[in-house]
Amino acid sequence: MDRQARPKVAVFKLGSCGGCIVQIVNLGEKVLEVLKNFDIAYFPIVKSNNVEGPYDVCLVEGSVSTPEDVVRIKEIRKNCKILVALGSCACFGGLQSIGNWARHRELEGAAYKEPLAVRSIKALGIDEYVQVDVYLKGCPVAEEELLELLKAFSAGIRPYLRPHSVCVECKLREIPCIMETKKIPCMGPVTCAGCGAICPSMGKPCEGCRGPSNDANLASLIEAFSELGLSRYEILNKLRKYAGEAFREVSELL
Repeated sequence: MDRQARPKVAVFKLGSCGGCIVQIVNLGEKVLEVLKNFDIAYFPIVKSNNVEGPYDVCLVEGSVSTPEDVVRIKEIRKNCKILVALGSCACFGGLQSIGNWARHRELEGAAYKEPLAVRSIKALGIDEYVQVDVYLKGCPVAEEELLELLKAFSAGIRPYLRPHSVCVECKLREIPCIMETKKIPCMGPVTCAGCGAICPSMGKPCEGCRGPSNDANLASLIEAFSELGLSRYEILNKLRKYAGEAFREVSELL
């Protein structure tokens, strides 16, 4: 990335709730100094004067869920040097990918009065269609990790994103293990860190919103869940809640 000129940044939204984009706004004053190093060329949620590409960095929120999304993500990829998958939907499909295991027409019929007018496809992460350079996981993305990403780009270096599991963060913060102390199923052992173990810190189990860690031992987790009394159906639902496509190979073996 050219350090002499301010990098041109664009923020796009596909199939999603908008929560990860809102996290950028939520950074408030913490991000103002960092943003001075960028030219925010395209960000419809915060500005009306948006500029077409090419861009240096594109942050894309949301899954590819329609034929139009397929065309759009390919166009975005063509027009940027660095593509960031922003949030779990963009990384591996997110919550809406739960529908990938159901009949689409039945889902559309339940949601829409005239489902024949709906043109949906499987909800997939953007890397099913284009090359992704950086994955910023979470539902929504963690504010501190988002800030680290922007600081790294402003310095012209690659951001460090934690590859280990949420369990490591629990140990570092001395949070008692939910599965050991409360006998509640927790996705922390196989879920990518970076959130600061926010759910376990409040006595709640990790739901796996950040998708699989690099060293996820799914076989061991499935065995632990079975010992806690979960049925095959309940285990499948745990795996499919946020990142079913990322866990597809294992979930199909259950």
